Amino acid sequence: MGPLSLDSLRALDGASIANAIETFDVRLRNEGFADVSIRCLTQALPPAVGHAVTARIRCSSPPPVGHQYHDRTDWWNYIASVSAPRFVVVQDIDERPGLGGFVGSVHANILRALGCEGYATNGSVRDVTNVRDSVRMQMFATGMAVSHAFAHIVDFGEPVEIGGLKVRSGDLLFGDEHGVQSIPMSLADALPGVVADMKLNEQAVIQFCRSRDFSIDGLRTLVRSLK
Repeated sequence: MGPLSLDSLRALDGASIANAIETFDVRLRNEGFADVSIRCLTQALPPAVGHAVTARIRCSSPPPVGHQYHDRTDWWNYIASVSAPRFVVVQDIDERPGLGGFVGSVHANILRALGCEGYATNGSVRDVTNVRDSVRMQMFATGMAVSHAFAHIVDFGEPVEIGGLKVRSGDLLFGDEHGVQSIPMSLADALPGVVADMKLNEQAVIQFCRSRDFSIDGLRTLVRSLK
């Protein structure tokens, strides 16, 4: 998939993409997206599209006495190994996910430098205003945290799950104000055209609903003709 395909996807919205994917009947309609527990916290930004880089973290447990959690700089090498652009997905596997925020302003700048457009987690994030206005990276999380607590990487590159969305390294993800969803790679090139056709049909219904000729029978006939 080339940059033109990704640019075409960025021009769309999440709800329209979800509608278009449904027409291909490649997965159940209750799969392929994160539920409402994963909220977009940077709604003013354009959609984020990228290939998933995955990790699992813990935040609540301190290290054993006399030890400390070391920064996983090998995590950066893994990110760079995935095709750009990239979309970070981090599963907080604590019993209380979100106690600490793994990504804040500094970490977001590092991820942006590594070609990451979005960050999604079932935990929390920090410095959202700065990330939105300065780093301009989309952030999706259950909420914000005041501290990073004992945030540390447990592993990376393995399958993860956030808000019911199962993600594997390299999956194509899309995120905007509606939330985060995966896009089947085989459909990526076709989706913009399908969305355009669906928009035309939707506009026909909207215009009829606003017209003086509106009637239930007329609406029923129009809807049937568009199927």
